[in-house]
This record gives sequence, C-alpha cells and structure tokens, in this order.
Amino acid sequence: MIPTNEQIAALIREDSVHKSVYTDPTLFKLEMERIYGYAWIYVGHESQVKNPGDYHTTRIGDQDVIMVRGANQQVSVLYNRCPHKGAKLVADGDGSVGKFFRCPYHAWTFKLDGQHLSAPLKSGFEGTCYDPKHPDFSMVSVARVDSYRGFVFASQAAFGPDLKTFLGGVITSIDNLCDRSPVGEVEVAGGIFRVQQRSNWKVFYENLHDTMHARVTHESSVDAARGQAEAIGEMPFELLIMDGNGEPYDFWEKLELRAYHNGHGYMEAIFDPGAAERDEVARAHFECLSQAYGAQRAKEILGMNRHNTVIYGSGSPHTVFMQFRVIRPIAVDQTMVEIQTFRCKGAPDAVFDRALTYANVINSPSSNVMPDDVEVYARCQEGNMTRGGEWISMHRYAGTDKALEDGAVSTNGTSELPMRNQFAAWKQFMTATLIAKESTHAA
Repeated sequence: MIPTNEQIAALIREDSVHKSVYTDPTLFKLEMERIYGYAWIYVGHESQVKNPGDYHTTRIGDQDVIMVRGANQQVSVLYNRCPHKGAKLVADGDGSVGKFFRCPYHAWTFKLDGQHLSAPLKSGFEGTCYDPKHPDFSMVSVARVDSYRGFVFASQAAFGPDLKTFLGGVITSIDNLCDRSPVGEVEVAGGIFRVQQRSNWKVFYENLHDTMHARVTHESSVDAARGQAEAIGEMPFELLIMDGNGEPYDFWEKLELRAYHNGHGYMEAIFDPGAAERDEVARAHFECLSQAYGAQRAKEILGMNRHNTVIYGSGSPHTVFMQFRVIRPIAVDQTMVEIQTFRCKGAPDAVFDRALTYANVINSPSSNVMPDDVEVYARCQEGNMTRGGEWISMHRYAGTDKALEDGAVSTNGTSELPMRNQFAAWKQFMTATLIAKESTHAA
C-alpha cells in the first residue's frame, strides 16, 4: 500500500528520521518516481561522448538511459529501449554506434537523436498503422536535458526549475573544478572505478559531510599511514591523504558546513590550503593559473578549499582532487558508486597524476580507506532491519544552524545540519509539495 503524504511526512522529524526511510522497498519505489523522476540528475560529462555516435550509458533512478553525441554535435539523453520489442539498444558501458542506433534483436534503426530511421522488410507493414514519423516508433528522449560547463544533467519531468536554479549555491563547486584548468575545461580521464555497496543510497550522502565518523571509522588506515610514515621518516602525499582522517575533534569542529535548498551542500576541505606555498605540484599549478588568469585570480581559484560537495540525487564532486563520486540507487539496500576522475585541460601533468593517486588511495575498491566506509554502511543497513529501535538520531547541534537566504550554515563543523537538510529536501520531494507547486506553475 502506498503511504499517504501525511504518513511520509511523519517519518521526518526536526532532529531524527524513521529507519524505514532506509529499509522500506515501497518508499524506495516512490523515491524513484518523486525524486529521481523530478530532480535534475547528473548523467555524465560531455568529454565522455566526444564524437558523433559516441555514447555513455547510465541510470536516472531506476531508468536505463543513454547519453549520446548527435550528428549536429548536440548531446541527447535517451531511454535505452527499442520501441519495437523493448530491447535495450546498447549494452552497459561506453562505445560508439557510428551514424545510427541499430537494435540487436530485429535491426530497427534510429537516428542519433532517437528518431525512427528504418525497419527491415517494410512491405510487412503495409495496411497497418506503422508510421515511421509517429513518436511511438522512435526512441524516447528524457524530458529535459541541460549542460553546465560540460556536466550533463537530465530531468524526467517536463516542468520544474531550470538546471541553474536547481543547483543553486553548489554550482560554484562545478565552476571551481573547471576554473582549475587554465582554459576553463575539464575532461573525464584515467578510467572509472565502480563500487557496489550493500546499503541504501541516502547513507552515502549523509556520510559525505559526517565529520564525526572519520577518526573512528578510519582508525585502522590512519594508524597504518602514521606507522609507515614513522618507518620511512617522512609523510609523502599518499600517506598524508590517509592521515587526514585522524585529526582530533577540535579540528573537525572548526570546519564549515554549508547547506543549500534541494538537499545540496558542501564541506570545507580538510587539507591545509597554505600547502600551495610548500608543495611542488601545487606551485606548478599556481604558476600555470597565474599565467592564464593573473596571480590574484589564481589564488582565489586554488583558495576555494572544499572537500566534498553534495549535489543531491547525483553525487559528490571533489574540486581539490578533481573527482566526481556518482551515486546510483539500485535497490533499497544496494547502491552503485562510480568514481570519475577529471583532467584539467592545460594544467601540468603532475596535477592529473595527483588526482589519480587520490582516486587510487582513497576511492578505489582496493583502497585502505573506502572499505571502512562500505563496511559501516552495510552495518547500518543490517542494524536497521532489527527490532532494536525505530528512529535515527540527527540531534548534533540541532536548532543552532544559522539561516541564510539560500540555505543555512552550521555553527559547528561536527553538526548534523547536512543530514537534516537532506531529509528536509527528501520530505518535500516525497510529499510532492515541490512537484505540485511546479506543476501548477507550468499549467
């Protein structure tokens, strides 16, 4: 039975949420309709489809879609379905279809924008309602597609705010990621990691700004990094980025947490911004940007020191180390995380090498850090299936957040403001208050 809006709203309190938001398959199905069926969701980067016919497959909620570069150089997002028998037109992954899509089942073909092109033995359709110009015989496009600085987003709803409005304040994180290139452009490079997690998709979003877990969950990797550093007599970059999780609580309490509307936000970076004056790679990056933008602007770009940004429903860009952790829900207790690494065009090769190192040490399936998180996410999922209690606490510094025009900011870096903000957005989406309002405006 589908819960009423009142029943859904009752699952979210000011300082806690009911555990069913992580465990109930019915709620998960509604999330696919009311969140992923409405919000702007990151599909991929234009650099993944460089030439006409290039495609990248992914998902918007529970829907398989294809991002493809058209003959006119425009990027489209189509549902991965042939209108004849419903077969997926292309297998999961990246590739090129050439000049047109061809179904592997009966060889129906479609233009790169999804329009019907041809079907074998057309004489068999004589006297029927078959019309190659009718929409029923073409691939279906996702309702709205937009790109911001090469980052392609799509919304399955024909109405609602435009992409820039939806992103709000976190759009500056995308700007900063691109501005770290002296030509203002980035590209996906170096391969993509994929990690399947045995937990609900929302747990990862919460953890991205959970500063209280780092020194506890990652204790083993911090100890290993410090032990190795002591053994070799120095703390190289590979160990430094593991050691960062071991900072004392008073360090985390000083960090800024910013929350925006629609569940978005960011966490201030945990690495010393002054390192640019001491680090060879950072100095080379600064010199490169100074030549392109001037020293003052280069300082501003590199001085925007954000660790994890949350684009709710899509994932988390990391501007300093040029990553995008794309979060895809698979089932109520299964989540796929795809880690994309970006190259800043025109920047020194060492900058990209460092981004790859960070991805391997922190985000890869074989890292010493990510398995810590994956384990505790699974434990949360399993624990919430027991009868050990009904509510999830989000009480830290509740009631102390400072309201801003575009969102809120925490009074303490260990606040659970980000979690409360995400569930405020969840409640709006799930009770259809946002959707109903936008639908009325569209009418």
